[in-house]
Amino acid sequence: MDAVRAAYDAVAPLYAEMFRDSIEGRPLDSALVTAFAEYVRAADAGPVADLGCGPGGVTARLASLGVTAFGVDASPAMVQLARERYPDLRFDEGSMHALDIADGTLGGVLAWYSIIHTPPEDLPAIFTEFARVLAPGGHLLLGFFATDDDSPHPAEPFDHKVSLAYRLSIDHVADLASEAGLTEIGRLRREPGENERFLQGRLLARKPTDKP
Repeated sequence: MDAVRAAYDAVAPLYAEMFRDSIEGRPLDSALVTAFAEYVRAADAGPVADLGCGPGGVTARLASLGVTAFGVDASPAMVQLARERYPDLRFDEGSMHALDIADGTLGGVLAWYSIIHTPPEDLPAIFTEFARVLAPGGHLLLGFFATDDDSPHPAEPFDHKVSLAYRLSIDHVADLASEAGLTEIGRLRREPGENERFLQGRLLARKPTDKP
């Protein structure tokens, strides 16, 4: 992950210019993030952490949807850019492998293309960390590059330009969430849009409560 961090530090200004808000112009993605925010508001279980927030555009979108949101990113350069662009929001340096967030304190976790650089063998630990920081009734929304429907592999490496990344089977991502104790609410598979090379996968899940 040190190599990934360094790679994003090196391209931070260009990346921030190209992807101010990676959801803008993607109606299905926008609708899903809006639904996620509605679930979070209804559950009222705590703030949302935008993990792998990059330059902060999606964190700001969440805040505009009425949820208390803050961003976390491993790249110091990305965090600095986010702080400069959105001075009223909180942005922290941190790693999804060991979040500096107390157990059960988040109403939501958004990981929008944040797990794509994680080696497949490390993903179970990442999902365990998601489940740890979520409060009962909290929600998780994931965005990632999906494998083709006929692929026999749960993860396929590809050249992401910035750093090695992986396309992931939607079924596999759902299984990882389930194994971490999260309940699937819904999933989305959409075709590549303009300037996209691959199928896109989305998964929305919830941490169960003790209530019947």
